[in-house]
Amino acid sequence: MTALWRTFYGPYGPAFFDPPSAAVDYVDPMIGNGGDTPNGSGGMIPSVAPPFGMTRWTAMTRQNYVSVHPYNYSQTSIHGFIGTHQPAIWMGEQGQVVVMPGQGDVTPDFDERGMPFSHAHEISTASYYKVELGDSAGITAEHSATSRVGHLRFTFHNKSATPYVLLQATRKSVIRWWEPDNLDDNLGDVHIDPSRREISGRNPERQDRILGPNKAEHCAGYFVARFDTPFHSFGTASGSTLSEGEKSKVDASEASAFVRFAAGTQRVDVRIGVSFISIAQARANLDAEISDGTTLEKTAYRTRTAWAEKLDRLQVEGGDVDRRKTFYTAAFHALQYPYEQSEGGRYYSGYDDSVHVGDSYTGYSIWDTYRAEWGWLILLAPERIPGMIQSMLQDYKEGGWLPMWKSTCCESNIMIATHADSLIAEAMVKGVEGFNTQLAYEAILKDATVPPENDTTIQYADREEALRAGLTSVYEQSGYVANELHTESASRTLGYAYDDYAVSIVADIVGKHDAAQFFRARSQNYRKIFNQHTGFMEARLSSGDWAGPDEGWTEGDKWAYTMDVVHDIPGLIELKGGNESFVEFMDEHFDGDHTNEPSHHIPYLYALAGAPWKAQERIRAISRSDYNSTPVGLSGNEDCGQMSAWFLYSALGFYSVNPASGEYVIGAPTTFDRISIALPGRGKLVVNAPGAGTKPYVRSLRINGQPWSSVVVPHHVLVQPGGVTFDFEMSEVPEQWGV
Repeated sequence: MTALWRTFYGPYGPAFFDPPSAAVDYVDPMIGNGGDTPNGSGGMIPSVAPPFGMTRWTAMTRQNYVSVHPYNYSQTSIHGFIGTHQPAIWMGEQGQVVVMPGQGDVTPDFDERGMPFSHAHEISTASYYKVELGDSAGITAEHSATSRVGHLRFTFHNKSATPYVLLQATRKSVIRWWEPDNLDDNLGDVHIDPSRREISGRNPERQDRILGPNKAEHCAGYFVARFDTPFHSFGTASGSTLSEGEKSKVDASEASAFVRFAAGTQRVDVRIGVSFISIAQARANLDAEISDGTTLEKTAYRTRTAWAEKLDRLQVEGGDVDRRKTFYTAAFHALQYPYEQSEGGRYYSGYDDSVHVGDSYTGYSIWDTYRAEWGWLILLAPERIPGMIQSMLQDYKEGGWLPMWKSTCCESNIMIATHADSLIAEAMVKGVEGFNTQLAYEAILKDATVPPENDTTIQYADREEALRAGLTSVYEQSGYVANELHTESASRTLGYAYDDYAVSIVADIVGKHDAAQFFRARSQNYRKIFNQHTGFMEARLSSGDWAGPDEGWTEGDKWAYTMDVVHDIPGLIELKGGNESFVEFMDEHFDGDHTNEPSHHIPYLYALAGAPWKAQERIRAISRSDYNSTPVGLSGNEDCGQMSAWFLYSALGFYSVNPASGEYVIGAPTTFDRISIALPGRGKLVVNAPGAGTKPYVRSLRINGQPWSSVVVPHHVLVQPGGVTFDFEMSEVPEQWGV
């Protein structure tokens, strides 16, 4: 048994901290959960689920919806425990179920049922959560989870009050400023079966319902909750109105069900299976993943084991507790996405509103995650990648396109460009097999050649995005997306250029060399929006005139996007007048802006422009200013693992500036004297950097004992069957290595 659990969790345990794993003990799910704005906190929740789990369970301090997660560290009362399918803070909830214990009068209303809590009496780990609700006569709530089943246990301390548990299926529609104000309430079902000790139900809530091209009319979350304790009495509720003794409520607004237990009942265990297929499938998931008689300790052990299997692949030496917690929590965050959607070999697809046979994943925030999160998964969890790609190809067959930002039910259709092309290209370049490569090429070729419907009449603004808007006329003829025809036109032009490069990579691999040459040439279209007079990338009108330096951007500005030509940095440097001029431009730009994805690769560009020591300075500064082990320890928001993947790569000392190339740019290890990664099915990747905690600069680098002077290293070097060792000699002063 590792001693770390006692340091972090005091008197709790050790039952919930087996099996031994120093790596898992460093995970702190509260990191990135503070702050009072979506982009000021990291946007994460202290959830419990195994890696890539379909449903995450967390305490609920507030109602969640687009831009608001269910738990925030700054709040002081808990209103329930939610099985959430909200993949990221800017996305909405889908088919959730909420459970809340109580004593005395049944209180369905969200605000009224809240109970105070203190972080001093709260434990949050990757596999187990515990909190004391109310005073000494309150309730102890604990939970763990498997991928499709939540396991909760409530201990009631007021022996004179009747204990109960409430299951909430639906709530009133939450209307945000961009939504129509005439949306109907969510109408759901609850059913109580005393003989089975079960509550089941259906929740059709889908907060992305105004997005996307697919109606997904039958998308719903289903649940079956099974208790270990007989019901003393029961009833349903619609809003705050109770219906004592009623067993079912169908197509009801604010539908809930409650069960009471005999006076003096001290402990109640409930397991809640969830599904997007049916109540019967939810019950099958419950039986398959946490069978009757399974203790909460055993469930937590199983989930902890799943995390240990992944996180114990990472071993570090050096660095203080803060840095280790930051590092392992980053790995914990990155291993949550994309997440499982299939159940027992079947899955619901919102693309065609049907159930299919196969494995499926969802939560593809591809505009964010193509940059580093995807590559990190290829390194640490390569066994998942073929299934994730095959899942995207199933989406293509069922919906006609590869996903852009696939949420639980189907495509949300937001953000820009077709970066699934990059995911497929990077996987193929790095040798991933186990999916239909010809179908993959067919899908990305369609991305690159077929415009969206009504491409010449719809602007495709935020939340009505569509694939490569602008492909029909101006982009094909002029090489750029015209600003008066489509929003975010300059960012689109740059994104399409990179995606063309990715398509060319895949085309070459599958033997379509003429097509590869065509798309490689078209990837140079980024040059069409470079304004020689201002030195910036700028949006253009169909007439050829410049639209202005502040027009046409997606979550960024002219500074960040002028450097967003990741597939041809030498060409960009040439446009900027050479290395010296480019470095000066970066110096003028750089203010540590890292909170959004278009900036993530920028500090590494110093290394490609002949100033690697400046890259080393910037990367270290960002890794310390924007990442720490507090609730506000993530700047911006996590965006499905991308923020954390940047930190993980940078701790190792390199980053995937151009993911589709299969190459990494070397910066410098930022924290640890040694990092070792056991690569599944391959050897170990070891990075030795004695003194990295205090020495920012690289004096020399040897790879497997041989001097390495280039700032670029290909993927195949990292994954040699016999393993690979990077030996960095660090320095306190700038050095000439890599110039």
